[in-house]
Amino acid sequence: MTAPTPRRAVLVAALAAATAATVSGGSASAAAPPAPRGPGRTVDNRFWYAYEHWLAGRHQGTHAVPGTRPGLEIRTPAGRTEYADPHTGRRSTWEYAAWTSPVHRSTVPATEAIASWNARTPAGTWIQTELRGTYTDGTTTPWYVMGRWASADTDIRRTSVDGQTDGRSTFWTDTLAVDAPTSGLRLTDWQLRLTLYRRPGATDGPTVRLAGAMASDVPDRFTVPASTPSGQAHELAVPRYSQEVHAGRYPQYDNGGEAWCSPTSSQMVVEYWGCRAAASDLAWVDPDYSDPQVCHAARSTYDAAYQGCGNWPFNAAYAATYSRLAAVVTRLTSLTDLEVLVRAGIPAITTQSFRTEELTGAGYGTAGHLMTVIGFTAAGDVVANDPNSPDNAAVRRVYKRREFENIWLRTKRYNAAGKVASGSGGVCYLYAPAAPSPVQAAALAAVGLI
Repeated sequence: MTAPTPRRAVLVAALAAATAATVSGGSASAAAPPAPRGPGRTVDNRFWYAYEHWLAGRHQGTHAVPGTRPGLEIRTPAGRTEYADPHTGRRSTWEYAAWTSPVHRSTVPATEAIASWNARTPAGTWIQTELRGTYTDGTTTPWYVMGRWASADTDIRRTSVDGQTDGRSTFWTDTLAVDAPTSGLRLTDWQLRLTLYRRPGATDGPTVRLAGAMASDVPDRFTVPASTPSGQAHELAVPRYSQEVHAGRYPQYDNGGEAWCSPTSSQMVVEYWGCRAAASDLAWVDPDYSDPQVCHAARSTYDAAYQGCGNWPFNAAYAATYSRLAAVVTRLTSLTDLEVLVRAGIPAITTQSFRTEELTGAGYGTAGHLMTVIGFTAAGDVVANDPNSPDNAAVRRVYKRREFENIWLRTKRYNAAGKVASGSGGVCYLYAPAAPSPVQAAALAAVGLI
């Protein structure tokens, strides 16, 4: 459960996508019909990850690198710059190169956009992701910094950049949002700019393996239409971790407990795909602490500006530091989408807000909380690993389908004080094989990701 601090103008989308190896239990019938395109569509995804993708766009000192997992790297630095880290006060000189993507015309004129990236950043390197959009009147936004990121925190502090606005749209922690969507203003297209940094004279630099964004225009609503259960029970063997056993740990990473729902959920799915942190990566954790890998996930997702571990793209980027995984933040449109993914062996991390009485069996209310959907009962109820549990053994929960569906997909709600507040509108993280099996690829395509 995330701390109820001001975070974004509108709660938007999160999810992600891709590991390496076939998931047991999938079947050729796992995929549903492709996600609808054209009129009525509310979510558009565009990610670059193939060698041909990296060849496109504008290169300023970067080049495409082939291989089993192609990427973007520095070939010849385009220049040098100084970066003053606002969180450490250190000023350092870096050489850099940049890549600007082709313009992507969204299938959905959008009110919101969230970027995702997967990258390798060895010591002495980091990356910056920016997005620029075009409004329906033909004018453009500024280049918004969507994140300054490194997998470690020794060279720079991983950070979002709040306070960016042109008076018509604003960036909030991880989400670019049109300020007044009721005016009809929308983003019709967008492009990314990736800047790769390394120490002057270094020969090793960052490698970006995936980058892109999800754009959406989900209608405001307090309730959503009910979906029809598939009638097929299916449950994935996802490890169970409680955030609450970490309460009070590492105040510098937001103090554990309710603030760690996002990294705890991320760690469950990372380990489901067979990935574990090396012992050397966990050496800094107090040996008396249980589940040190959850502490590692919290440190690896911490956003110094947000002062918390709930930055959505930072969680996806952490998952993708395990080279077999790819990960993105997106939005899904129904529990049917989640059933398609689960039947293909892909769990999903969803974000939702609710009052105590709105989710039977939860026993708490929240302004924003991440949990992992791992299955469905034959009746269609949701089986979730809910990290807001007293211990690991209590993490598995079964929630009523209709209640879960509404609190996850709605964009408006009434909070405990009776005031109108925002809902996530179907945000989720998807972590899946970078080399998905045919069944997994079909499921990801069915929900509009590939």
